[in-house]
Amino acid sequence: MKTTTRVAVIGGGVVGCSVLYHLTRLGWSDVMLLERSELTSGSTWHAAGGFHTLNGDTNMAALQGYTIRLYKELEEITGMSCGLHHVGGVTLADTQDRFDMMLAERAKHRHMGLDTRIVTPEEIREIAPVTNIAGLIGGLYDPLDGHLDPSGTTHAYAKAARMQGATIETQCMVRETNPRPDGTWDVVTDKGTIHAEHVVNAAGLWAREVAAMAGVYLPLHPMEHHYIVTDDIPAIHERATEHPHVMDPAGESYLRQEGRGLCIGFYEQRAKPWAVDGTPWDFGHELLPDDLDKISDSIEFAYRRFPVLAEAGVKTVIHGPFTFAPDGNPLVGPVPGLRNYWSACAVMAGFSQGGGVGLMLAQWMTQGECERDTASFDVARFGTWTTPGYTRPKVIENYQTRFSVAYPNEEKPAARPFRTTPMYDILDALGAVWGQQYGLEVPNYFATGDEPRYETPSFRRSNAHQATAREVRAVREAVGINEIQNFGKYLVTGPRARDWLDRIMAGRIPKPGRISLTPMLSEAGRIIGDFTVTCLGDELFRLTASYAAQAYHMRWFEEHLEDGVTLTNISDLSTGFQIAGPRAREVLAACTRDEVAAMRFLDARRMTIGMAECIVQRVSYTGDLGYEIYCDAMSQRSLWNTLWQAGQPHGMKPFGMRAMMSLRLDRLFGSWLREYSPDYTPAETGLDRFIHWHKPAPFIGRAAAEAARDQGPARRLAAFEVAATDTDVHGYEPIWRDGAVVGFCTSGGYSHHLGTSIAFGFVPTAADIPGLEVEIEILGERRPARRIDTPPWDPDGIRLRG
Repeated sequence: MKTTTRVAVIGGGVVGCSVLYHLTRLGWSDVMLLERSELTSGSTWHAAGGFHTLNGDTNMAALQGYTIRLYKELEEITGMSCGLHHVGGVTLADTQDRFDMMLAERAKHRHMGLDTRIVTPEEIREIAPVTNIAGLIGGLYDPLDGHLDPSGTTHAYAKAARMQGATIETQCMVRETNPRPDGTWDVVTDKGTIHAEHVVNAAGLWAREVAAMAGVYLPLHPMEHHYIVTDDIPAIHERATEHPHVMDPAGESYLRQEGRGLCIGFYEQRAKPWAVDGTPWDFGHELLPDDLDKISDSIEFAYRRFPVLAEAGVKTVIHGPFTFAPDGNPLVGPVPGLRNYWSACAVMAGFSQGGGVGLMLAQWMTQGECERDTASFDVARFGTWTTPGYTRPKVIENYQTRFSVAYPNEEKPAARPFRTTPMYDILDALGAVWGQQYGLEVPNYFATGDEPRYETPSFRRSNAHQATAREVRAVREAVGINEIQNFGKYLVTGPRARDWLDRIMAGRIPKPGRISLTPMLSEAGRIIGDFTVTCLGDELFRLTASYAAQAYHMRWFEEHLEDGVTLTNISDLSTGFQIAGPRAREVLAACTRDEVAAMRFLDARRMTIGMAECIVQRVSYTGDLGYEIYCDAMSQRSLWNTLWQAGQPHGMKPFGMRAMMSLRLDRLFGSWLREYSPDYTPAETGLDRFIHWHKPAPFIGRAAAEAARDQGPARRLAAFEVAATDTDVHGYEPIWRDGAVVGFCTSGGYSHHLGTSIAFGFVPTAADIPGLEVEIEILGERRPARRIDTPPWDPDGIRLRG
């Protein structure tokens, strides 16, 4: 066995073999895979082998599309069969909400180039004759759906990797992974020790145990899963063509042809986590004991939806475990806090996603970044705050809602509340209706009187609409107060702090007492951060950005840290409030002896507010006159009492994130992971206006950003006023012009202050003209939209800067 390698991939399932293949495909041939048993052990060997492109996240859908297209290429490369069956598939809708979701998904597919289509109940009967269409409204048909041979596909990946120089060691048990001071790893196996530059954890059911060897916890958990194969069914084996897949969300089931019968699997409500205290090392090609009682309700429903099942005997029952992350997406990428240690875990849909996961991880390792935004599957989207006690109920919830309607405003309840601020009980008593960001409870809005304390999930304007309007009015007419715990906050100190920030950030680094706005770029010139930089002293800076991106940003900072710079994540140590509205200055002045009136827009000052020592910044995402006031977490309740009491004579009201996201529309402010993400460049989004092109520092991404500026973007971000009715843009709706799709939306919503619907989206640069008229497809209807050339409220920023 080799004793040195560039990459040691741990795990011989479909994901590990895909990672191995893609590394060789991108030029790293000195790679090896370590499998404790035989290839396909674990979840792979008993998988149903289905694949499909449908996914609510467009980047995950794109990776699934890549995975499916890859299979024919693998067959050509290796001469092996993946057992492909491209039979197509239809997802059923029996409620208007579910049909709305399909209309929204179909709209996304238009700009992605996917050839899906909405079908009627009668068309469903023609496509999938075994389906009882009673009660159905319609469905979504995807011609790319199908299934394959799990074992054959995994071995095809393995052979393709071997053909390009990779080594595979089976019957090789990894016992330890020990880091060296230089960032490389000693991988200790029962066949000897391997010195590896990089380690990839693709251990599937054993990913938790392998991660623990490196001293980290990965938030994933195995779940028990049943599918059944029937005896021969004449209506199936007498067909001229293979029966397509049918996904029946109402029945929590998926169905396809298997030989001369049918295979049907279930995501039942009586879900059971498996191996709660750890996956046994000797588990491999075994199945779990049958437990048909827990799927009895699903079976009964399936017999009504597919009556032919009641006439068929059961030939085989497959009951095996596979892993989920809390949100059901994979955990991929460099594990924060470790050098050269990579995750490729929790890929529960391995034959839909495994190829794309392998490609993304290989690009990350060999090129430093991926070709698309990784937010939906980056292992860093879960911070160190996750625990097994949090993960398990979230995984159970995700399993149970696998086929549920995915609403844009839904807040799932499992494992909540978990992380709260000192203000939780006070805000709750004021009527807070809670959302969750990065595990933190955040008020979405405040219910008063008989307003609902629960927001109904919907694709249309929800029952929080009027409460949000009331909060927006309070900010625009008087003063609102909002907790600002949910910002990522970092302290940068040291003699080289300014020089380091000049290299890390593309924009201007401010002078003492001032704030600047700046993008942070990758080497390829794409946006990986949207920051506020505050200079409190020559060697003291604060950074503010997205709270949910903490681990992502910290990983990047630590990778590029230099001597003479100290970086501290103070996101949960520094907290406070923002106050905003025309009366905000009067409220603040009533709370301090420090000078308030002289503070200019983008000034920062240390102030004593009541009894609390604070940092006050003259800036507000509401677009109004406003201040961000930060204090130590232990002082937050005192600060609240001071601001709240001073604010009452001025009409102060609390406001939540629903109002915040409406207020930002008035000034056309973009939002992280909507308008600004690693999928986009500064030139495309308009963030290039914040780049300090003339600073001498060779900031990261400079060459790529300058090239993009000089070439000019092919598309640009634009804002539109939309003639919407009872629903607004949420994201990825197609933009039509002259009967063709020319772009897509990034986000949108309803401006309660302006009384209109607003959307952001990308259009071709040549079409980005003043007054551009387009149509935006919302839930299957094309709504007229007109480009907004300047912010529709306070266009000159008089309120913001005055």
